[in-house]
Amino acid sequence: MKTIVAHAAKDLRIETREMPQPGPDQVLIRMATGGICGSDLHYYNHGGFGPIRLKEPMILGHEVAGHVAAIGNTVTGLSEGQLVAISPSRPCGTCKFCLEGNQNHCLNMRFYGSAMPFPHIQGAFCEYIVADASQCAVADGLSAGEAAMAEPLSVVLHAAGQAGDLMGKRVLVTGCGPIGLLAVLVARSAGAVEIAATDIMPFTLDMARSTGADLAINVSETPGALDEFATDKGHFDVLFECSGVAAALSSAVPALRPGATIVQLGLGGDMTLPIQAMTAKEITLKGSFRFHAEFFMAVEMMRTGRLSVAPLITHTVPLAEAVSAFELASDRNKAIKVQLGF
Repeated sequence: MKTIVAHAAKDLRIETREMPQPGPDQVLIRMATGGICGSDLHYYNHGGFGPIRLKEPMILGHEVAGHVAAIGNTVTGLSEGQLVAISPSRPCGTCKFCLEGNQNHCLNMRFYGSAMPFPHIQGAFCEYIVADASQCAVADGLSAGEAAMAEPLSVVLHAAGQAGDLMGKRVLVTGCGPIGLLAVLVARSAGAVEIAATDIMPFTLDMARSTGADLAINVSETPGALDEFATDKGHFDVLFECSGVAAALSSAVPALRPGATIVQLGLGGDMTLPIQAMTAKEITLKGSFRFHAEFFMAVEMMRTGRLSVAPLITHTVPLAEAVSAFELASDRNKAIKVQLGF
């Protein structure tokens, strides 16, 4: 079978691997669609992010969906040909964090396409993959592209849980890539009364407007555009920081009300924070890392029509053109979510 393997920055290869076989409680899945994530782009463009570096060739990919091709003899509830979204979250289930219900912090996590441990955890950009039946969420009624969006949607659902109740809240989203746009969708679905989004790209800001943002601000053209929200100690209750850019967070703090919550999703390396201003306003800063149970919730939210992710899928590119797909996904003037067709 063919796979997409990163060897180093700008060194992406289509390579052949042996076909896997499912065990008793596993399924063999014929891959249909895989979404290119921000972390995939970091591996492709830079060979890693922050201290996480590629130390050996690694199959990329963790936003995937496909059709069941074969079923282990103890598996129930799945049938051959069925479309499933595949959760890349594979915690051990026995470490202290798993036993506490914090599986996203598992000490022995096997998350697809991750260079955090060594040897690296190989990813899911393969023509076929074996997955545990427990990873598979039935995606009847969805397209393969929508089903593959369950992973980034899960990331944002976990972040929304960190933010708390959004009903009636005023929400600011900084960074309008796929995660930022999904944050707009989730905040709207959760009852936010006002949503503002910032970015530096007209294309992504147009997408934010069409996704449901009440206000989309180009901070490269109007750097002081958030100043009007800083009067009387601020305006917004929640900030979803999705850019990973220090300037985005620091410029947003004056626009936050006392007692506001910042949820940091963007990963761009360490940053200096305006701690004095955050302290004086009693602002809460929360990290948000991966997800677990939210994956099946994400699939059900899409299947029941609670929100539509289809408009965020801007391109689908054949596996044979993987390098072109990664270049396209790196261009925020043209693309939001680029997916690979297997």
